[in-house]
Amino acid sequence: MTRRGLVFGLPLLIAACQTKTQAIRNAGLTITDEGKPNYAVAYGPVRDGGFNLPAIPWQSVDPRYLRQTVRYHTSHPAGTIVVDPANKFLYLVQPGGRAIRYGIGVGRAGFAWQGDAVIRFKREWPKWFPPAEMIERDPKLEKYRDGQDGGPRNPIGARGLYLWQGNKDTLYRIHGTNQPRSIGTNASSGCIRMWQQDVIDLYNRVELGTKVVVLG
Repeated sequence: MTRRGLVFGLPLLIAACQTKTQAIRNAGLTITDEGKPNYAVAYGPVRDGGFNLPAIPWQSVDPRYLRQTVRYHTSHPAGTIVVDPANKFLYLVQPGGRAIRYGIGVGRAGFAWQGDAVIRFKREWPKWFPPAEMIERDPKLEKYRDGQDGGPRNPIGARGLYLWQGNKDTLYRIHGTNQPRSIGTNASSGCIRMWQQDVIDLYNRVELGTKVVVLG
């Protein structure tokens, strides 16, 4: 590259770096004129996959669980998902000691799971297959033994990230939910629930093979 090209190209390079840094700091959120995340847009109604997703009542939830970028120091490299069930947070590790943090719902006592896994499959509006033990606890689910088609009534929601250890399916998922008020609570049968708008955002950010660490 010539000196002239370097001089003219440098502002574009700096602008690109600043834009990328800003996107990380803003967690991909639109920023209002007041410099605050526009959660009305982030959690507004969505048309996705032929289905209408309702808005999340973000003004009435604990603001800790709203998507945001936070300082997060960890030994795990950028791109790793770290799930903190105790505090109901999911972190997507970013460069520079930061992470995008999402609120989650986690397993009830006796159903919680912990360990390391990887995302083996990603699915949009996945079919739901209730485990046999869940059907035993709730016989009304028998009609879904062969699966419930994807849609707003499906408890897996708009996206599913399937966690495997080696060649073994852990049967645990990171997925959306049609019960938005369960975020921030122990409500699931072990899986990791997210608001539909947040799980779509996460789904678009991660690749197959992404490492997932669920803390104990």
